[in-house]
Amino acid sequence: MVKGAPEDILRLSVSYGLNGEAGLRPLNEAALKGITGQFEGLSKEGFRVLGIASRQVGMGHPHAVVDDETELVFAGFAAFLDPPKESAKAALAELAADGIAVKIITGDNELVTQLGLPVVGVLTGAQIQQMDDPALAARVEQVNLFCRVAPTQKNRVILALKQRGHVVGYLGDGINDAPSLHSADVGISVDSAVDVAKAAADMILLERDLVVLHAGVQEGRRTFGNIMKYIMMGTSSNFGNMFSMAGASLVLPFLPMLPVQILLNNLLYDVSELPIPMDRADDDYLSHPRHWDMNFIRNFMLIIGPVSSIFDFLTFYIMLTVFHAGERLFHTGWFIESMATQVLVIFVIRTRRNPFRSYPNPWLTACSLAVVAVAVLLPFTPAGVRLGFVAPPAFFFIILAAMLLFYLLAVEGMKQWFFRRFATE
Repeated sequence: MVKGAPEDILRLSVSYGLNGEAGLRPLNEAALKGITGQFEGLSKEGFRVLGIASRQVGMGHPHAVVDDETELVFAGFAAFLDPPKESAKAALAELAADGIAVKIITGDNELVTQLGLPVVGVLTGAQIQQMDDPALAARVEQVNLFCRVAPTQKNRVILALKQRGHVVGYLGDGINDAPSLHSADVGISVDSAVDVAKAAADMILLERDLVVLHAGVQEGRRTFGNIMKYIMMGTSSNFGNMFSMAGASLVLPFLPMLPVQILLNNLLYDVSELPIPMDRADDDYLSHPRHWDMNFIRNFMLIIGPVSSIFDFLTFYIMLTVFHAGERLFHTGWFIESMATQVLVIFVIRTRRNPFRSYPNPWLTACSLAVVAVAVLLPFTPAGVRLGFVAPPAFFFIILAAMLLFYLLAVEGMKQWFFRRFATE
């Protein structure tokens, strides 16, 4: 008895019926056409189909050899119902809409793999076998359906896509999928997969549903976006503050800020950023993949950071000429201004849109405003006095409010110019 891909079994068969019974019929062109039609019909209905055939051998036949799989008698099909989930078609469409090229690599034929995905090109395992690696790399981008492929050919397809500069995720659950899961940038399996596949995967889906995969892609992009918010805000603010500190040290007869005040500034600033991982992301940001770009971050820091320094220097000038501040009042004024500008600028930097059209997470809003309130009220408390602060005059807060407004408008203007000038995605 022999079982395998129906195409191969039929190619090796010369008749059909049941071996050992009279009335075997030759597998001529008409019979082959009818049997093939039945196979295609089962495949279109979502069945996975195996061909079964046999050949009689003598009782003294010692063991099976390759030549035994010739002149077979075709017995029929073994059909296994494995239809795609109803949600699969919609999930694939959503992945494609989000800029993810979905490619199906399977050992099945092209009929059983239909999920409503528009087929732009097909490669079979036999065709891949005839290609060297450069030829395969030239074709993989034009094809989205690879069928009747062997495990080693799956791996070749993944490596060819990576060679073309693509980030490749691979979803598989069988033993033969392990090499491909290793080779992919992101190997994905399911909790019901074989142990070898789960060990090779980077991520395990707890539900066998492509909707979960799409949700994971969205969450990954949102997480990446929030990381970028933190980095861009932190690098630009810290660069501006250090530039301001260095400049003030050249002209002031005292330290611009005491060490304990700097530590408190950093602590409060970090507290204000704790809810950033929960922040929302704009729909247009989630609509296509993003890439890590150090040059982009550096340019943002060099352009936005000095804006903060300009307003720091303006604060220094006002404290010294308008309020004739001594050391303690100067420390207080710059501490409050520095905290307010560093924290509130997150509402500008967190989105490429107009800040009033992109709503932050409520926890981020509450935490940021609470930190600014602590910085403003601290000089009026005994703890603030122990830290070297003094209560500033009321007129200071009027000037501070005006400066904050102009600062945020300036950062928004520079941000819009920056993204027009440097954004590539």
